[in-house]
Amino acid sequence: MTARIVGVLLAAGRGERFGGAKLAAALPAGPHAGDLVGVAACRTLRTAVDEVVAVVRPGDPALAASFVREGARIVTAARADDGMGASLAAGVAAAGAADGYVVALADMPWITPATIRAVVAALRGGASIAAPRYLGRRGHPVGFGAAHRDALTALSGDQGARAIVDAHADLLRLVDVDDAGTLADVNVPADLR
Repeated sequence: MTARIVGVLLAAGRGERFGGAKLAAALPAGPHAGDLVGVAACRTLRTAVDEVVAVVRPGDPALAASFVREGARIVTAARADDGMGASLAAGVAAAGAADGYVVALADMPWITPATIRAVVAALRGGASIAAPRYLGRRGHPVGFGAAHRDALTALSGDQGARAIVDAHADLLRLVDVDDAGTLADVNVPADLR
């Protein structure tokens, strides 16, 4: 039986450096031209995992609806203002028991499906933690085996899962990819160019 891998799409940030609503900004060029930043990230994640749980902040029904149209299940992170860790914990808790979790950021729309599939394959192949590496740099998304579920659901603050990766660096399997999208996110409007 194939291991069940759930994608957890983190989309509960405020996007303050962008000026707000960055996940609803349209991508101007490339394979996702015209798609919204968050929708592109969700669609790509959905191609490689068994289920996507999209974590949104309260009061953003339009964003939530866009993810539902892409086949994601929505989780509203009541504690989104506490930081990325709280949103990630809410997403993994809502995902329930799985063989692994691929944590993706909704402001990273240029990651290729092949990269996410490589992370999923590493998890299905027994990796405890897996991440892509591009030109020697670790990127996103990061995959976690089921053994890390309790630690993921206990997260809070704005650290995200970095502390888990750092504490278990010996368990990290890096997967070399040819994908600059693993390092590229949208923080300010100029990043869309």
